[in-house]
Amino acid sequence: MTKVAIVVGSLRKESYSKKLAANVATMFPKEYVTEFVDINMPLYNPDYDDENRVPAEYTAFRSTMTSVDAVLFVTPEYNRSVPGALKNALDVGSRPYGASVWNGKPAAIISNSPGNLSAFGANHHLRQSLVFLNMPVLQQPEAYIANVAEILDASGHLSDKRASAFLQSFVDAFVNWIRTHQR
Repeated sequence: MTKVAIVVGSLRKESYSKKLAANVATMFPKEYVTEFVDINMPLYNPDYDDENRVPAEYTAFRSTMTSVDAVLFVTPEYNRSVPGALKNALDVGSRPYGASVWNGKPAAIISNSPGNLSAFGANHHLRQSLVFLNMPVLQQPEAYIANVAEILDASGHLSDKRASAFLQSFVDAFVNWIRTHQR
């Protein structure tokens, strides 16, 4: 079994990113297990690691991320970049120095927006961080989902056949990417 962590950039209960991610999670082949990973943690502070007072949330997060084979990021855009909670998760997972939970794990990004810009800025800012973290990121197809509210029904299920077909092709490409980059 291949374990894929799903890291959602939004902390909102009714976030479009969470709804979109829940739909995408069902598109993986049966030999892939997806796990949503909580990123609601205290802000990263190196003193926690240096002084051996690591918050329990950091320890749980790092342990979970160490156990997965690949990571799917699904994120909105805040002020032309990634949400602070997502950037914090990247920082928490990258430390202490030399013990990054991200190193070498295949990754893919789906950015989304209720508007027309489809979180292009968040997608590309996240890619910059993932390059530094040594995560091979799926290049094509790129997944920028504009007007996300229009492709979900009242229950949060994908209701747009074109979007569903595109997201399935994205997952298929990510699965091939994972197979290519598995350790």
